[in-house]
Amino acid sequence: MINSFEDLEEQINSCTACQLHESAIHKVIMKGGKNPKVLFIGEAPGKNEDASGIPFCGRAGKILDDMIEDMDIQQDDWAVINTVKCRPPDNRRPRKGELASCRSFFERQIEMLDPDVIILLGNTAEEAFLGNRQLQWGECREIYGKNVVKFYHPAALIYTKSRQPEQQEFIEKNSALW
Repeated sequence: MINSFEDLEEQINSCTACQLHESAIHKVIMKGGKNPKVLFIGEAPGKNEDASGIPFCGRAGKILDDMIEDMDIQQDDWAVINTVKCRPPDNRRPRKGELASCRSFFERQIEMLDPDVIILLGNTAEEAFLGNRQLQWGECREIYGKNVVKFYHPAALIYTKSRQPEQQEFIEKNSALW
């Protein structure tokens, strides 16, 4: 039984449910407050995250940090997790079986963090959280008693800079949520 963040972290660190653990340097669990108003959910750790054990610490992390600053969310009022806790090889998208292997950890993190708002960063986060449902980019819906919004993943904003103004519109449109 997982009763504390420490128990959860211990179980994640000892997990061997899928092959991703075989090449992981670090399991990447979360960063941010333990009682956040806003929970950001990303796809999977990248190279920098795997090396450090900290989610969103590379270039995409800088974009997420800037986004959080633009949203004017205080440090203890946000947290970030990923759908899977180990880096997929070559930064590929996590496979369905890998998402399923981490699902209980992912769900328990959401339950324990109990945010008011969940921001799904990209399609993989949406798939992991909602299954086959499709949210419109930037539109808020109440799901499982939470306000849920889908934003572009910060890495997508690195490669498609033209989406940055649209992401800013999503932030402004939903600012009353946080």
